[in-house]
Amino acid sequence: MAKKNIKNSARKNNPKREEAGIKNLLLNIIIFILSAVVIYLMFIFFTKITGTTAEPKNDMAQSFVPTKMIQAEVLNGCGVSGLADIFKEYLRKKNIDVVQTGNYANFDVEKTIIIDRIGNIKKAEYVARLLGVPKSRVISRINENYFLDVSIVLGRDYLTLKPLNN
Repeated sequence: MAKKNIKNSARKNNPKREEAGIKNLLLNIIIFILSAVVIYLMFIFFTKITGTTAEPKNDMAQSFVPTKMIQAEVLNGCGVSGLADIFKEYLRKKNIDVVQTGNYANFDVEKTIIIDRIGNIKKAEYVARLLGVPKSRVISRINENYFLDVSIVLGRDYLTLKPLNN
């Protein structure tokens, strides 16, 4: 019996065993943390690839504020020289990334239109609100060859828009 008590007390007070137990505990904690990080990164990757996000169900267009930069092009559809550049500067001050300016296919556009190019109409409606264009003149023409969010076609009604009335 005395031998058993000596062995049990030797096991309990063995510093090598305690040290190994602490190392195992630390390694398990590190493995758990790394696993959590890998799962989080996989989740982010999956949502970026699939484009799935939790979108609100109600119409939030009036309160929409972009979390990412909106890329736009400004096209002159009425033939007034330098008009696209004026609108470009106004939009850049409003944190819209105007990546291109130029002329529209023709110069007989009566009313300014905003064209959604990626299927996110809220971005187009936000740009329309910045310019003072009615929501009824926001249209969606998705084009996978375009690498921008919104096209703005300036019409002959340009004098009624916010950039020239501020």
